[in-house]
Amino acid sequence: MSNLVQDAKAQINALLAAAQLKAAAEGLIPEAAPLSGVVEIPKDSANGDFAANHAMTGARALRMAPRKIADALVVNLSLEGSYFVSAEAAGPGFINFRLGPAWYGAVLAAVSGEGASYGRSEAYKGRRIMVEFVSANPTGPMHMGNARGGVLGDTLAEVLSRAGAEVSREFYVNDAGNQIEKFATSIDARYAQLILGEDAVEFPEDGYHGDDIRDLAAAFRAEYGDGYLEKPVAERHEVMARFGLANNLPKMKADLERYGISYDSWFMESSLHESGYVADTAAELTRLGYTYEKDGALWLATSRIIAEKLRAAGKSEKDIEKLDLKDDVLRRANGFYTYFAADIAYHRNKLAVRGFDTAINIWGADHHGHVARLKAALDALGLDGEHRLVIVLMQLVKLLRDGEVVRMSKRTGKAISLTDLLDEVPRDAARWFFNSRPDTQMDFDLGLAVREDSENPVYYVQYAHARICSVIRNLAEAGHAVPAPEEIEPAALESGHERELIKQLAGLPDELLHSAEALDPSRINRYAMELAARFHRFYNACRIKGEAEPVLKARLLLADCTRGALEVCLGILGVSAPEHM
Repeated sequence: MSNLVQDAKAQINALLAAAQLKAAAEGLIPEAAPLSGVVEIPKDSANGDFAANHAMTGARALRMAPRKIADALVVNLSLEGSYFVSAEAAGPGFINFRLGPAWYGAVLAAVSGEGASYGRSEAYKGRRIMVEFVSANPTGPMHMGNARGGVLGDTLAEVLSRAGAEVSREFYVNDAGNQIEKFATSIDARYAQLILGEDAVEFPEDGYHGDDIRDLAAAFRAEYGDGYLEKPVAERHEVMARFGLANNLPKMKADLERYGISYDSWFMESSLHESGYVADTAAELTRLGYTYEKDGALWLATSRIIAEKLRAAGKSEKDIEKLDLKDDVLRRANGFYTYFAADIAYHRNKLAVRGFDTAINIWGADHHGHVARLKAALDALGLDGEHRLVIVLMQLVKLLRDGEVVRMSKRTGKAISLTDLLDEVPRDAARWFFNSRPDTQMDFDLGLAVREDSENPVYYVQYAHARICSVIRNLAEAGHAVPAPEEIEPAALESGHERELIKQLAGLPDELLHSAEALDPSRINRYAMELAARFHRFYNACRIKGEAEPVLKARLLLADCTRGALEVCLGILGVSAPEHM
C-alpha cells in the first residue's frame, strides 16, 4: 500500500528538520522548535516537483526574513540517499525540490508490485460504513434518477472500501405504507377490469397507471383465476401486494445486476413495523421527552431539537426564527405510523442495532429538506446524527439526443426507465457519465455516449488501455516481455512526458483517499482522463520499439504500469478495461 507522493513529502519534512539543526549549529539561524510547513506540488513543474513553505511559516519564530531562512536551510540540506537531486530557495522563501531517478523507479515498482491493489490504503481501517442507495419504490420500473443514484452509490462504496473501510451496500425496500396500499388497489382494479370489463370498473384516479400494473394483474389472474374477486378487500389487497412485490423485486435486482450493481442486503421496511421497532423508536423519543400529543396524533418536537442544536452552535434567535421550523407527525390519529417514523427507526437500526459507524445515503436533491429533520431525530436518540448520518445529494439528469431533450423511450413511448437506457447505450458509458459531477445537473448526451472517438471520455480512457495492451502484445511477439522493476534503469526515463506520466501514476493513492474524504467518486473519472491524456502524449513523443535496450525496457514497464493503473480506475467505476478496440 504505497503512496510515493506522501513518502516524498515526509522525506522533505525530515530533510528540512535535519537542515535546521545543522544551520542552527553553524549559527546561520537561531535555535528554535522544529519548523513546520506545507509541502505542495507546484502547478508549474518549472518551480520544482515539490515546494515547501517552512521558511515562511517559521519567520516570526526565528525573527528572520523567510528568504534568508530558506537560503540557510538549502545550504545545509543533505540530499544523498534521498528521492531528490536538487533543491533551491525561490521567491519570498519557498524551497523547491526536484526529484531524481530513485523516486520515479520507486513509483513504477509500487504500481507493478501492487497490481490490482495499487492505490489502496488503511486510512479508514476499522470503520464500518453503510452506503444505502437507489431504494426505489418497488411498485414500478426504475427510472432515470435511480440510474444516477445507483452508480454514485456503488462507486462511492468501492472508493471507501479501497480506503480501508468495511463497507456494506444496502437497498431499502419501501414495502409498507400508503404506496403499497395504492399498489394493491391498482392491481385489484386492473384485475377486476380483466374479469368484468374496463367499463364496468372505474380505475382509481390516484392509482398507478403504467402498463406494468396491467401485466401484474394479468399474471395474478393467470395464477389465481377469477376467484379472488369474491374475497374480502383487505385479504385481496394483502395477497396482491405480496404478489406484485414478489414479481417486481426480482426484476429490480436483475436490472441492477445488468447495470453492474449487487447489494449486500435488501432491507424490508415491513420488518420494522412487524417487529415493533417503529413503535419502540417512537416510545424511546417519548421517554426522552421529545414528543407530544395533539389532535390525537403523536408529534416529534423537531423544531425544538433543531433550535437547541442551532443555539449551541451560536445561532441567534432571530436567525432561528427565520427558518420557520416545523414539527413532524410520528403516529397519525388513526394509529398508523408515518413514513418519517419508519425512516427514523430504520436509521436507528443502522446505527444502534447493526452498529455502523457511519450511514451514508445517496438522495436526490429534492429530498434536501428531509436531511436536517432526520439528523435531528437521531441526535435526540443520542446517536449523533449530525456526524454519523451523511447525506450525499445528487442533482437531476437531463437526457439529450441531437441537442433535444428526450423524455420518452423510442421503444415503449413511455418515460425512460433504467432498462430503456441500457437498451440504448452501453453499460460502460452509462456508468461513466452518471458518475460525473454529482453536485451539478447533468446533461446526458445519448449521441456522445455511443461515439467511438476522443470526444467520448469513456472511449478515450478505454482506448488508452487497449492501445497499451496492443503495444505489449506486439513487443512480446518481437521478444520483449514486460520487465520487472529491478530490471530497468529509472535514469533512462528522463523526458518530461515520461516523468509527467509517472507523477500521475504516483497520484492515484492520494486521489482515492481524497475521493473518500470528499465523498466524491467523480474524482476518479477526472484522474483517469488525465492519466489517459498523459499516456497519449507520452506515446506520441516517446518511441518504445526500436529504442536502445535500457530505454525500451524502462518505457515498456512504464506503459504496463499505466495499463495497470487505468484498469484499477475503470474497475472502481465498474467500467470494463478492453484489450482490443
